[in-house]
Amino acid sequence: MIQYMKELNMSLSEIKDVLNSNDLNLIESTLIKKKRQIKDQISDLNNSLNAISRTISSIERFRTSPKKGMITIEYIPHRRIYTMKTKSNFYDYDISMYEKELKTLKDTMIDNNIPQVYFCNAGSSINKDDFINNRYISNEVFVIVDDDFPTLENVKRLDSGMYACIYLDDFEEEVLYGRKLLDFCIKNNYTICGNYICEVITEFNVFSDQKRSMYLRLQVPLT
Repeated sequence: MIQYMKELNMSLSEIKDVLNSNDLNLIESTLIKKKRQIKDQISDLNNSLNAISRTISSIERFRTSPKKGMITIEYIPHRRIYTMKTKSNFYDYDISMYEKELKTLKDTMIDNNIPQVYFCNAGSSINKDDFINNRYISNEVFVIVDDDFPTLENVKRLDSGMYACIYLDDFEEEVLYGRKLLDFCIKNNYTICGNYICEVITEFNVFSDQKRSMYLRLQVPLT
């Protein structure tokens, strides 16, 4: 019986209490509690597994990404993002304001009991008309999430489709490269059909230990 209870993931102290009580109700309530604990553990492990998979995917995408400054036309599958409206236009400041907005997003996730493993692959967006008219005004920051994300609130879908993309490794050069991307679309008669997105593909301090290291993909959907 002890071995059997151990296989049910019960601790020795729990087993002792159950055996000493001779109470069927206690056995049942203990097992119900254990079942709930195991479900929570499975959920936590699945979150960790998904986070590892996303990180591996990010590293693979970075490894196979085009070089800095290269413009590509890519098919990007649909994505889900957890968003937060920005309170300030960080393009009017330096990277510290961007960091502040991301910290607010992270704090919001913590306040809503969202596992921190989801705080990766961050990004920001600009309204389509603002981007087309060379107005760099941020309206939201986000993190890319998966189908197991614990809430639907503030979650949006980015539709799949063809995107014009340009890659860079310096946040301070985003506006410059964003304008290059817009010029490319205009010269090639592409129609921009959605908001501009700046996506952090990966972020590891393997590039520089003196500043935040990000490899970015700027992108706009096309028709």
